[in-house]
Amino acid sequence: MKIIKAKDYQDMSRKAANIISAQIIMKSDCVLGLATGSTPIGTYKQLIEWYDKGDLDFGDVTTVNLDEYKGLPRENDQSYYYFMHNNLFDYVNINPERTHLPNGMEPDSEKECSRYEALIQSLGGVDLQLLGLGHNGHIGFNEPEEAFETVTHCVDLQQRTIEANKRFFDSIDDVPKQAYTMGIKTIMMAKKILIVVSGEDKAEIVKKAFFGPVTPQVPASILQMHPDVTLVADEAALSKCNI
Repeated sequence: MKIIKAKDYQDMSRKAANIISAQIIMKSDCVLGLATGSTPIGTYKQLIEWYDKGDLDFGDVTTVNLDEYKGLPRENDQSYYYFMHNNLFDYVNINPERTHLPNGMEPDSEKECSRYEALIQSLGGVDLQLLGLGHNGHIGFNEPEEAFETVTHCVDLQQRTIEANKRFFDSIDDVPKQAYTMGIKTIMMAKKILIVVSGEDKAEIVKKAFFGPVTPQVPASILQMHPDVTLVADEAALSKCNI
C-alpha cells in the first residue's frame, strides 16, 4: 500500500484528483469506479476545474458507482444518481450512457445485483476504484460483519446508518432501509484502488484499517491484501499512525 500524506482536505483532494486524471490521460477509455459521500466532493471539484481548463477529456470514460439506496427515485436529492450528476457528471463531457449506478427502483434484489455485477464484468472490470472510509471501517455499504461479503448485494442498513441519514430527510420513516452495493470481492477485483480520508475523527479507523489485522469486523482492512492501493489522507487522518 502506498500512503500519500496531504497537508489538509484541499491538498488531499488535489492529490487524489491528480491520480484519477493520470488514469484518464493514460487510458482515455478507462473504467472508473466512483464513490459518494462528503470526502470525494473536493476531488470531483478539482477534476471539473481541470476539465474546464481543457486538461481533461471524459468523452471515452465509463463509470460505475459503488452503491445506491434501494427504493429511492433518481430524482430524489439524496439518491446517489442525483449526487453524481450534481457533483461531477453535469459539469464534464462524460457520455450519460457510460455512467452506471445500481438501479435503486428495481424491487427484485437478486435480479438487480446480478445485472450490476454482470455489467461490471462486461466492461472488463474497473481500472481505478475510488473509495471513502466510514467511521466503522465500511467501504461502500459493506458494514462490519462475520465474513467479507463477496459480490454486488443488497444490504439492510444498520440502525446507526439510518439515524445518521435522517437529517437529510423529512422524517426517519423516509430514510431508505436498504441499499445495493458492490461487494468486497467486486471492489478487490479493481486493478487499482484509491482511498481518500480526511479529518481527525477518522484517525482511529485509519490506524485499525491499514495498520491492524485483516478482519471483516473492519471491512476496509481487506485492502491491505490488494496489490495496488493508494491511500491519500490528510495529516489529521494520519495523526495516529507512525509514518
